[in-house]
Formats: sequence, structure tokens, C-alpha cells
Amino acid sequence: MTLMFMSYAASLPVLRTSWGMSATAAGSISTGFQLGYAVSLLGFSWLADRIGPKRVFLVSGVLSAAAGIAFALFARSYLSGLVLYTLVAVSQGGTYTTAIMLLAERYDSDRRGAAVGWLIASSSFGYALSLLLSGFMLARGGYPLVFLVTACGPVTGIVVAWLALRATSNVVHHRGQATRVRGAILKNARAMRLILGYVCHNWELIGMWVWVPAFLAASFAMAGARDLRAAEFGAYLAASFHVMGLLASSSMGHLSDRLGRRSVLLTLAGTSAACSFTFGWMIGWPVAIIMLVGALYSFTSLGDSPVLSTALTEAVHPGYLGTALAIRSFAGFAAGAIAPLVFGFVLDRTNSGAGTPTIWGWAFSVLGAGGLLATLCAYSLERSPAMARSPRDELRRT
Repeated sequence: MTLMFMSYAASLPVLRTSWGMSATAAGSISTGFQLGYAVSLLGFSWLADRIGPKRVFLVSGVLSAAAGIAFALFARSYLSGLVLYTLVAVSQGGTYTTAIMLLAERYDSDRRGAAVGWLIASSSFGYALSLLLSGFMLARGGYPLVFLVTACGPVTGIVVAWLALRATSNVVHHRGQATRVRGAILKNARAMRLILGYVCHNWELIGMWVWVPAFLAASFAMAGARDLRAAEFGAYLAASFHVMGLLASSSMGHLSDRLGRRSVLLTLAGTSAACSFTFGWMIGWPVAIIMLVGALYSFTSLGDSPVLSTALTEAVHPGYLGTALAIRSFAGFAAGAIAPLVFGFVLDRTNSGAGTPTIWGWAFSVLGAGGLLATLCAYSLERSPAMARSPRDELRRT
């Protein structure tokens, strides 16, 4: 399902020339995607509480496959790219939070972090594969071939999903009369801290994801590589960063099952913020050093994602989990939508004239502000391991 997510970012160095876009305009397409995804997550997650996550997951998968093919065939300018890429995002939202809900139904708290970690890891694998395929196809058929090949991902994904979920029940939890959204979520201090931490996490993570391929391409361009080759190499290196994200997701969720959510979140968020304030100033440095810091950056910026998701499933009554995920996802991806645009604005203002930007440190520092706030949110959580009995576990025991 996630094979299309990085095709635009990987093609960005070429698309800026082909579609005649400034950095701000280029960032606005990513902003459109993230805003569409945020609205989609809000709607689909809210719906999942009412008609069940399995049903929503499958409907969203079908829609995303159709939207992906439309983007591949008709996105040929800034305006068409903006509209169609946003449409892809609007269709995709029902395949993320509903998957978390399906796993939360299957696993108790002592194994849920690892399960959600593997879910996020599968997304990272899709992002890495998206960048690898994009870099390879970009040099051989240009961005139209990139879009077409990656659009095959959601088509394949929905077929696999239908097969995988054949024996899975579509569960709708009864909420009861005494609890309301305000009490279950908005007055739930732990849940609100986790939601705020996720918003800050997304600001940093998505801004980094969108712009790292262009940053790496700029580094190669400064070393004398031609634009197309620089874009190809940038996509390949960015793909390796997503592999680190895969390792982080698959391991940090499991580690939080053992050490507790708070300690893992605090370590990851603090390290990621330090990387944001450092990475952009390294343009033109030796590739080995950029790769080393970039690998740490990718590992820590994504590693807290499964931990945040798992902790929220433990903090909220299962009958309100879809609504909690809807609020969190809308706010988080709205922040993620704004971050690439702000990054591009800062990049334009700190570099003079056209051509390849040479000053990236200030733009990455904007992302670091989100990392600092995420660290504070993690610090403010109570000093306890993963909740011994989450609302879902209590309901299951009852």
C-alpha cells in the first residue's frame, strides 16, 4: 500500500525542472498530500468505530489502488500533480489506523508493541522499495515510469489484504452510555500527551522524509554529479535511510514491551532532535559521514512511531480507539503537511537565486523544533512501564 508514498519525493529534483516549480511550490504538493491524508485518517478512523476496522480497511484499499493508477497516468504538471497526489492521499487513510486497530484486537499489551512495530516496519519497507524503484526507473523512463511502476503497489496490496483478512472478524465495540469522547480522550491526560507527542513526531519525520532525497541530491550535485544522476543517487541513499527505519520499527516496539514506553520514547525523541539540528549543516561533507548520521537520524525519528501508537491503544477505551486515532492522525498529519512547506519556505529564504540550494541547516533546524517538543512530551509521561492492564485488556478479560 505504501509503495507510492515516496515516488514524488524521489522524483522531486527532476520534477522541479520539468514542472517549473520553486521549492515552496514543490513543498506545497507534499503539503496537499499530507493534508489529504490527515482528512482521510480523520474520516476513516471515525468510521471504523462505527462499522468496524476490517470493512474500512478493505474499502480504502480499493480506492487507493484506483487513485494510484489515475495519478500515474495523468499527473503531468504542477496543478494535475497537486490534485491527483492529494486524491491518492485521501483514498489511502483507511489502511493505516484501521490496521493498528486490527492488531490491537489480536494482541495483548505485552506483545502489542512488537506487533505494531512490525506493521510500521512494513510501511518503512514500502518507502524504501519506493525510493529504490523510483531511483532506478527515473534514470530509464523519467518520472512517468516512476509513477506507473509504484502505482502497482496498492493494486497488489489490496489483493493481498483481501486474502489475509478472510478469516478475521469485523469487530465493533459497544461504547456504553456513561463515557463520552470528552472524558475518554480529551480529559485523558496520558492520551493527550501521546497525541501531542505524535504531532511533534510527525512534523519532524515527514519534513525529513520529503526533503532528504533532495538534500542528498544537492550534496552529489555539489560534488559534480549531473542533475539526473544526483537525483538517482539521492533516491538510493534515502532508501537506505528507510531501511534503518524498518529496523527501528521492528525493534523499538518490542523493546518498549520490555523497558516501558516512556524510556524508549524519551531516548528516541531526544536523539532525533539532535540529528535535526545537525544534519542540514553537513551538506558537502564526505558521503560516509552523511550516511552515518542519516542512518541514526532515520532510526530515531521513526523508531518512536510504533511506541506512540501502541501506548495510545493502551490509554483509550477500545470503543473510542478509532476516534482517538482519528484526532491524533488528523492533527499529526496536518503538522506533517505544513512541515515540508515551511521547510521549502526557509530553504528559499536562506538561499539566493535559482539552482541547487547550498544552505540547508536552517531548514532542518525547523524540523528539530518538533523533535524538542516531542522529547518534552515523552518526559512528561508518568514514570511507569507499559500499562499492565489497558482498557482493551480489561474488556477482553471481562
